[in-house]
Amino acid sequence: MDEKEKKGFVRNTRQRALILEVLRSTRVHPTADWIYEKVKKKIPNISLGTVYRNLATLKKMGEIMELNYGSKNSRYDGKPENHYHFVCLECGQTFDVEDLPVNRELDKEVADRNGWEVFYHRLEFYGLCGDCGKKED
Repeated sequence: MDEKEKKGFVRNTRQRALILEVLRSTRVHPTADWIYEKVKKKIPNISLGTVYRNLATLKKMGEIMELNYGSKNSRYDGKPENHYHFVCLECGQTFDVEDLPVNRELDKEVADRNGWEVFYHRLEFYGLCGDCGKKED
């Protein structure tokens, strides 16, 4: 780590830029392995460890979100602003819930009732996606 990185400056690298581009160009919420396979097509000598390190840096920078639903593999979201998600219990896909604004009043209500300082909340809905729901019929 060079002196600038120690002081909080993070240099932009080709790998990090490509990882962010891949994440922002998809509507799925991929795992690091999926991202690695996509990035490897353009940078064949990249390692999975490099992908993980850059994902951690992008998360710290506020450029992406890490979604961890208790499984061994986190999923990543190229849309960093808070929003709701839907997780299909059959196929495991994660989707953005469109056109449902984040309820900021909920943050205030929880803070007021408990004397806490609430910065944000996450909310996930669970069920069957459209494709999996059709299979059940």
